[in-house]
Amino acid sequence: MSDLINPELVSLDIDLGTERSSVIRHLAEQVAAQGRSTEVEDLYADALAREEKTSTGVPGGIAIPHCRSKAVSEATLAMARLSPAVDFGAKDGPADLVFFIAAPDGADQEHLKLLSRLARSLIKKDFTASLRAAESPTDVVALVNGALGLGDAPAASAGSGAHAAGSSGQSSAASSRQPPATDARASEAASTLGTDPAGTDTTGPAVDHASSAATVQRLVAVTACPTGIAHTYMAADSLVAAASERGIDLQVETQGSSGATPLDPAVIAAADAVIFAVDVDVRDKHRFAGLPVISAPVKRGIDEPGEMVDEAVAAARNPNARRVAGAAEGEQTDDDDGRDGIGSTLKRALLTGVSYMIPFVAGGGLLIALGFLLGGYLITETAATVVLDNSLGNLPEGGLGEYLGAVAFQIGALSLGFLIPALAGYIAYALADRPGIAPGFVAGAVAGFMGAGFLGGIVGGLLAGYVALMIGRLSVPRWLRSLMPVVIIPLVASIVASGLMFLVLGGPIAALTSALNDLLSGLSGTAAIGLGAILGLMMAVDLGGPINKVAYSFAVAGLATGSIDNTAPLQIMAAVMAAGMVPPLAMALASTVLDRRRFSVAERENGKAAWLLGAAFISEGAIPFAAADPLRVIPASLLGSAVTGAIVMGTGVTSQAPHGGIFVFFAIGNVLMFVLAILVGMVVSAVAVIALKRFSSRKKVTPVGEPVAA
Repeated sequence: MSDLINPELVSLDIDLGTERSSVIRHLAEQVAAQGRSTEVEDLYADALAREEKTSTGVPGGIAIPHCRSKAVSEATLAMARLSPAVDFGAKDGPADLVFFIAAPDGADQEHLKLLSRLARSLIKKDFTASLRAAESPTDVVALVNGALGLGDAPAASAGSGAHAAGSSGQSSAASSRQPPATDARASEAASTLGTDPAGTDTTGPAVDHASSAATVQRLVAVTACPTGIAHTYMAADSLVAAASERGIDLQVETQGSSGATPLDPAVIAAADAVIFAVDVDVRDKHRFAGLPVISAPVKRGIDEPGEMVDEAVAAARNPNARRVAGAAEGEQTDDDDGRDGIGSTLKRALLTGVSYMIPFVAGGGLLIALGFLLGGYLITETAATVVLDNSLGNLPEGGLGEYLGAVAFQIGALSLGFLIPALAGYIAYALADRPGIAPGFVAGAVAGFMGAGFLGGIVGGLLAGYVALMIGRLSVPRWLRSLMPVVIIPLVASIVASGLMFLVLGGPIAALTSALNDLLSGLSGTAAIGLGAILGLMMAVDLGGPINKVAYSFAVAGLATGSIDNTAPLQIMAAVMAAGMVPPLAMALASTVLDRRRFSVAERENGKAAWLLGAAFISEGAIPFAAADPLRVIPASLLGSAVTGAIVMGTGVTSQAPHGGIFVFFAIGNVLMFVLAILVGMVVSAVAVIALKRFSSRKKVTPVGEPVAA
């Protein structure tokens, strides 16, 4: 095994200016200079992209930038002791000790374990003090090798990391630790590299502490974030450290991207309370049924772990505290605990519903388009009859094409029939977990039956979810708990939500939906062009984010109502699809053809992939460009997408397919104008982004070796 670090990878008391990007570039260049990276720009771009997601600065003047990158040929550490220090986002100020951890995508586990050990050593004050006192790069290498168990170093310098503190049970270990956030960031670095911090021990020591609760001895926790790579493990270590300082035994289940090792049922049964630090739904929440619960976004587990532990202790003592309702009482969603507003809860629920709805729409829409291709536009009138009355041995008058077209159309139509129930069902699921699914689907079916459409599905899903959530929070006798999620919650929530839809809300929502459809059907000329421009702006403003999804959902919800006599919904679908294709195609054109010099190597590589992504209507292909330069890329994308949307609506282009981009050309009406509109928008955006890059100067990153003013 080659050395992870050598003296050439260490820079002491170096002035790299005041920007963290300059520090990361310097360290990336050190890695490349040692032949451990094939392309410095790619490594720099990957590390900087990771840094932009969450700052890697930790209390104590330390930063641990890290990444996995295809540009790294072998796992490597590079270190810089800065003078002056540079702000890496820690609350207590800038960092003067920066360790850059670079790992290849296919790094072997032995290397990754060593990197994890180093990251955890950085929480030891005596180790970091030794690094600050080191007189030469050779001294630093010796200290690091000692921490890794690869060389001789004072035991105090190497430290044993969080694992030793967690497993020794000695109170002195806790006293030598830095603040919990430091442990968390170190854990995050390890987890990003592929080693599971939870595997090193997420159980805090049961130490005597003045603040320890006499009756509260054990807590359990679950941490989870959308990506399951960084914040999940940062929150876990922060909570463990805070609990250990209070003499509380805390065990954490990290539900990360690579899966989770569930807590032992005996551990859960012995716990006095549970903490949920999550941004997504907890898997198998019913395991914690009946436990007092403190729930908050995962970031609070990083920023305020002590407060969350104290609140959990207080909840365990409070007989009226909110408790988890799981398989025994109907699972309830994570409460924001006063930290996450109603707007964030609704946003998460709507996005969950849309994300589960899209597969029904995409598959069904493409099958309908295939049905039109094989069976002609009149297939809508004959499909059901052909499918029921004919077979491969008894073909209709139109032959095999008509029969297969009818089958494809009917399957697609049935799939699209789940659009509103699936939307409502999974909105309710996001609010109330599994007990909300059945009431949500029923409320969505009622909305579809009454003609309330997409809006009715949203309202029905929210009603079902909140009703199921409230019922799940009721305190019921133990003998009744097993009936709650399978009988009582679905029954009562379905009656209430669907009853309200039938008796009160369905009619007005259906009237509103009908009025909107009539309005859209009557749009022409300037009004249609304006709507197309607005839809284009929505598709480009956040590139696959919530606003993009709202525009897309609006289009697909009306797709089923489109016909030869009512083409407005089909025009809207075409405008949304064409406008969504523009940003990635424009960035591809600009970075690979028009002005390559204005883009980094990593961006040029992303540009090659963006050609295919854009052609397939995957707006997210432009995200790497927007993340690196949002003030130029997003305005340019908005301009081109608005132009494309306006052209599509103004010229009456239609799409009977909800997805697929240029690859569903057979489902596009006036496909030549569809392509022309995309090309015009693509050129507009590409020229705009190049102009903005050329005439609006970006802050120059000073090359390593040049003097930088402090």
